[in-house]
Amino acid sequence: MKKLNIILLLILILFTATSCTRDKAGILFNTRPITEKNIYDYSTNFPVGSRIYYVILMPQKVESRYIYIQIVKKDNDYGRLGYKLIQTRNIRLKDEEINYFTDYFVLNESGYYFMKVYSKDKPQKVLAAAEFYVRN
Repeated sequence: MKKLNIILLLILILFTATSCTRDKAGILFNTRPITEKNIYDYSTNFPVGSRIYYVILMPQKVESRYIYIQIVKKDNDYGRLGYKLIQTRNIRLKDEEINYFTDYFVLNESGYYFMKVYSKDKPQKVLAAAEFYVRN
């Protein structure tokens, strides 16, 4: 009886301690408008003053249909020390954009940047994040 209880306890611990990995949201950047044909031609280095196209891929539907985007610059090229908030956007997703959103922005200062995406459903949790460089 004790062996059976121990085996059942181990099976219960096994199921509760392990979990399946779910698809995570992601951000891809490109120098050209993003289409199905060039979605895998992503880049993380961009010239100053050029358009930086991006696509936010969300495998799970955002219930509220609102996402928040932040673009933050680290104060030096090494990605350390202070931060500077460059741009924020509140976006309402359309019916056809439930699982993705695409747009572009322009940055006129060289440096090390990162983009974070939040959902209105859980604004304290980062939905997706990505880093990129803008150089002369």
